[in-house]
Amino acid sequence: MEQLFSLLDSTIRVATPLVLAALAGMFSERSGVVDIGLEGKMLVAAFAAAAAAFVTHSPWLGLLAGIMASVSLAMVHAFVSVTYNGNQLISGMAINTIASGITPVLGLAWFQQGGNTPQLDDDSRFHDISLPFADALSNVPVIGHLYSKLLSGHSILVYLTILIIPVVSWVVYRSRFGLRLRAVGENPHAADTAGVSVARVRYIALFWGGVLCGVAGTFLSVYQTGSFIKEMTAGKGFLALAALIFGKWRPLPAVLGCLLFAFADASQIRLEGVDLPIVGQIPSQAIQVIPYVLTVLLLAGFVGRAVAPKAIGVPFVKSR
Repeated sequence: MEQLFSLLDSTIRVATPLVLAALAGMFSERSGVVDIGLEGKMLVAAFAAAAAAFVTHSPWLGLLAGIMASVSLAMVHAFVSVTYNGNQLISGMAINTIASGITPVLGLAWFQQGGNTPQLDDDSRFHDISLPFADALSNVPVIGHLYSKLLSGHSILVYLTILIIPVVSWVVYRSRFGLRLRAVGENPHAADTAGVSVARVRYIALFWGGVLCGVAGTFLSVYQTGSFIKEMTAGKGFLALAALIFGKWRPLPAVLGCLLFAFADASQIRLEGVDLPIVGQIPSQAIQVIPYVLTVLLLAGFVGRAVAPKAIGVPFVKSR
C-alpha cells in the first residue's frame, strides 16, 4: 500500500507540467493554431524562472519571469501564424530550436556552469505544503492515507493546476470567450461574418497558452529540480501534445491522458534495477522509453478516431 501511494504521489508530480502544457496547447489548437512549440516555451520558462529566482531569491518573481518569457515566445508564434499567416508548424519548430539553443548559451554566459543555472537555496524554491489535519488523519485507514499521503504534501503549483483544470473546462464550454474560441477553430469565416475578430481570439488563446507553459516550466526548475538543466523538458511538450490528441482536444480527457503518461513515467523509475519474473532486470535504456512507446501505441490506436478542429493549421484570410 505504501508503494502504491508513493507511485500515485509521483504520478501527480510528473503529470503537473504535462497537464499545464496540454491545456496550453488546447487553447491554441482550439482556436485553429497548431502549437508544437510547447516544448520550447516550457524550456525558456524553466530557464527564466530559475535565473530570476536565483538572482531575486523569490520563487514568485521566478514564476513571473517564467510566464513572461513563455508569453513572449507565444506572441512571436502568434505574430508569425496569425498576423502574417505563416506556416504554423515551422514557427513552432523554430521556437523549439531557439529555446534549445538560447537557454544554454545564456546560462553559460551568465552563470558559467555549463549552460545550467546554480542550485537554488531554500528561500528561492517552492516547497511542499502540508494540508490541515494531514498529520492527525495519517493513521486513519484508506481515507486518511489518501488525504495525508496523496493529496497533502505538494507544491502550491500542483494545487494551482488542480484548480486550473475546472476553470479551463468552464472557460471553453460555458463562457462567451469559449464559444468564440471553438467557433474560430471550427469555421473562422463564419465567426468573422458574425462580427468575431478571429485574430484577437487567437492572440488571446495563445497568450493564455503562454501563461500555462510558463507555469509548467517554472514547476520543473524552481520546484522539481531546484535549478535549470539543459534540455530539462525532455520531450514533455510533445507528450502533452500527444495527450491533447488522445483527449480529442477536450480538457478532461486530455488531463486523463497526461495522468496515464505520468503513471508510465513514474512506473519506469521504480522498475530500474528490479528483478522481474522470467526476464530479470530490464536495461535502463529500455525502461526509459516506456512513456514514449506508450505514446506511439495510444496515438496509433486513437489518432484516427480523433477529429481535430476543422480550421486547425489553415491560415485565415479575411474576406473583403
